[in-house]
Amino acid sequence: MQLGMVGLGRMGLGMVRRLVERGHEVVVWNRSADKVSEAARYGATVSSDLHDMIEKLTPPRVVWLMLPESVVDDYLDKIAPWLEAGDCLVDGGNSHYKKDIQRFDRLKQQGLRYVDAGVSGGIWGLDVGYCLMVGGEKEVYEKLEPIFIDLAPPQGCLYCGPAGAGHFTKMIHNGIEYGMMQAYSEGFALIHASPYAEQLNFAELARLWNQGSVVRSWLLELLERAFVQDPRLEQLSGYVDDSGEGRWTVEQAIETAVATPVIAAALFQRFQSRTENSFNDRVLAALRQQFGGHAVRSGLKE
Repeated sequence: MQLGMVGLGRMGLGMVRRLVERGHEVVVWNRSADKVSEAARYGATVSSDLHDMIEKLTPPRVVWLMLPESVVDDYLDKIAPWLEAGDCLVDGGNSHYKKDIQRFDRLKQQGLRYVDAGVSGGIWGLDVGYCLMVGGEKEVYEKLEPIFIDLAPPQGCLYCGPAGAGHFTKMIHNGIEYGMMQAYSEGFALIHASPYAEQLNFAELARLWNQGSVVRSWLLELLERAFVQDPRLEQLSGYVDDSGEGRWTVEQAIETAVATPVIAAALFQRFQSRTENSFNDRVLAALRQQFGGHAVRSGLKE
């Protein structure tokens, strides 16, 4: 299939490369020319600007946005006037699901299709595939399924329901992720403060717990990797950012009166991390860097 990709950041560029390697034609645009040049080396078709990208796509067009949530509406407003009825816009970033519903209704009035795709996989998705949670019209999902299948690992894409369902499930996914990361960070902080800390190799312990233990996970594999690189995470600051989904998950819990104490506490711990430099916060920072390539702050030792 043919599609346009707007945004070649940590995930967007890997998605382009994975699609091209699987035989899709991808026309790309990005604000920075170096990313466009890199995509060209992988076999993507480059464009000089957004309008040029649209012109290079054959109707019915598919335009996939991999952009920060704060600029998605701006780009939709720029691109939509150049599209024709039946063309499709896919938001693969981390938008709030309520905005998806508004965008779906607004674009439908113009005869355009809108799909919200929650994408998980971080910087590792190029090799292992991206987990995709997709919302929108079922018939549109089915038309785009060859793209989703080639981006994802086996059984790694799911139609989740009407507009907003993809980003809603991705929001909850990220809330769960907050809680899991917090549990690992607190556990290793307890070990770090124990009389056994000096004798224990944290990388070996993380590896051990992935051998048949009930707490085994990919996050624990990444934590092992982080400890191999920096055995006591002394090169990191325990400053842990959040990109919005955890907050939205807690807001949803309040709105629907569903108790989510673990996710809420994990979110508040991230806020607290910005004034401290504890070991468990350094574990959280290390995990975010490992799975998503998120920026970290370096080395304030306790």
